[in-house]
Amino acid sequence: MRDHGNGDLLLVSEAVCQQVIDQTSAFDAVEAVFAAMANGQAQNFPVVRQAIGYADALYGFKSGFDSAGLVLGVKSGGYWPHNADNGLTNHQSTIFLFDPDTGCLQALVGGNYLTAVRTAAASAVSIAHLARANAEVIGMVGAGHQSAFQLRAAAAQRDFKKVVAWNRSPKNLQQLESVAVGLGLDFEAVSPEQLGASADVIITITSAFGPLLADADIRPGTHISCMGTDTRGKQEVDPEIMSRSRVFTDEIAQSISIGEAQHAISLGLVTADAITSIGEVINGQHQGRINDDDVTLFDGTGVGLQDLAVASAAVRLADKQGLATKISL
Repeated sequence: MRDHGNGDLLLVSEAVCQQVIDQTSAFDAVEAVFAAMANGQAQNFPVVRQAIGYADALYGFKSGFDSAGLVLGVKSGGYWPHNADNGLTNHQSTIFLFDPDTGCLQALVGGNYLTAVRTAAASAVSIAHLARANAEVIGMVGAGHQSAFQLRAAAAQRDFKKVVAWNRSPKNLQQLESVAVGLGLDFEAVSPEQLGASADVIITITSAFGPLLADADIRPGTHISCMGTDTRGKQEVDPEIMSRSRVFTDEIAQSISIGEAQHAISLGLVTADAITSIGEVINGQHQGRINDDDVTLFDGTGVGLQDLAVASAAVRLADKQGLATKISL
């Protein structure tokens, strides 16, 4: 992105993002930026997130700077809950990338697909570094749009044999089942209790405001990726689970304030210094899982640097392949 010449603005559409960014490129970008965060080379700036008082929408900004990758930018967008009624994705966003040397705008990148793949990549990174090597059953809690991305990305990290899944509306499990079958995995719709009793890895990806998994249902050795809680008040799992888990996250400040850890923190079950950045595991600064009986939990709150990392990769690949639209300013 740094060799485009003065005055060139690159436009990378949603369709082009889907052409150039796959699971592997998203995984690599997110893993690298988590490592940079843990090394102090990348910083997320304070998040702005606000109900706008219209269309029941939430709107905001996530921004940051990665000095290792020389990526500076902002993701602008939010959640429009009624979009599905009009055939649109509820999450809508655009990513703006700037030249860190000059502050000049370099690229505008569609953010909807990238949001989905970067969220799935974060969960996949946690599975790669924290789940037991012999994990065979993956549990999916939630069957919305994001769940298919999550399952595909997770399936690449372990030799899973079976998917067990639960969703509040069972009919919505059909799409997830088709993804599982396409991956060559057995599929079974189960209760939350059955899911916890049989899964080696669990991904929660819902918009719940109360626990969906109880502490008593989680077996020793389970890895849990909590990917749905990104706002104050949201909750997917029993806080007691965290009290017996090795807890990791993308960013500790977000984990304790708007992530899944907010509830365990408020109840005094966990302290902030007991939560570890996943980047420290990636960098070898923290052991992560110590033995096969450990319960590990990744609190994926979603940080702006994830979006900027995958957007930067999309721009680089799109430009190389001649798929980006150039506008002279």
